[in-house]
Amino acid sequence: MDPLNILIVEDETVTAANIQETLEKAGHRVTATTRTYHEALAAARYQPPDLALIDIQLESDLMDGIATARALLEQHWMPIVYLTANSELPTVERARATAPAAYLLKPFRPNELTIQVELAYHNFVGSGGLSTSPFLTDGVFLPFNKGYERIMKQDVLYMRAAGSYTQVMMTGEGKARLFTLNLGALAQYFPDAAFYRLSRSLVINLNHVSRLEQGQVFLNQVAVAIPDGSRAGLLKKLSVVRTR
Repeated sequence: MDPLNILIVEDETVTAANIQETLEKAGHRVTATTRTYHEALAAARYQPPDLALIDIQLESDLMDGIATARALLEQHWMPIVYLTANSELPTVERARATAPAAYLLKPFRPNELTIQVELAYHNFVGSGGLSTSPFLTDGVFLPFNKGYERIMKQDVLYMRAAGSYTQVMMTGEGKARLFTLNLGALAQYFPDAAFYRLSRSLVINLNHVSRLEQGQVFLNQVAVAIPDGSRAGLLKKLSVVRTR
């Protein structure tokens, strides 16, 4: 893809330097590395970026990364990627209110950072730059075969972890696709209650459950083994009526 101009808002100097090095190795350009709310706004005014990477916790400033993102978006509309070590639900909900393009938890791998940044920009452009978060859209662009491919969320049967990749089985397809993104990063784009985490390595779409047996669940005609200890929780989610 074409190089992106990226603004970094990160108050940890070493982390900011590592992020800049990773992005520049991938061919992108860092317009500025800033540590505070005011520095970030000034940098964006001087050179509007294509995308901003923002740490939520900015210890040296009264205004945190979410407040910084809101102000940046009022000044210049662009995709926002949050970087944070905080995965608590209240923080996530505050962040989602700003319609971020991605939410990346620390620590993160360099290749994961690059993929998330490029994916965020593709989804932003794909939506026409609308104020709709890719977490809430019907379709999402995912990294596939050295490019990005759009899939419709409703067509996903399941997502299975495969190391730093994720296998995604779609309706009407005989083989799962392999996307260059780990399950934790990919699952954030599927917040709908229909996508149920059956185990740490498996997310299924409850809307496609057609049959349930002792050790497996059928998603349309595709059989998926139920991990040990996961059956009871699945039965509750499906409101299964039991016989005596």
